[in-house]
Amino acid sequence: MGGQNRKDIFPGLLVAIILKKDQRSGNLTEGIVKDILTSSAYHSRGIKVRLEDGQIGRVAEILEED
Repeated sequence: MGGQNRKDIFPGLLVAIILKKDQRSGNLTEGIVKDILTSSAYHSRGIKVRLEDGQIGRVAEILEED
């Protein structure tokens, strides 16, 4: 599942994000969402989040759902 809809993302969710430095290569970074940084309900390139380890990027994939 993609990460374009804010309603699908919440703290504690396991996701794969694209960091700013990896936008060209497309490398994904896995982690657990700590904060949601995008305020709009939808973003075409993915909702921006902060992971628990402090990295910030846009959600490319939701890896785990409740």
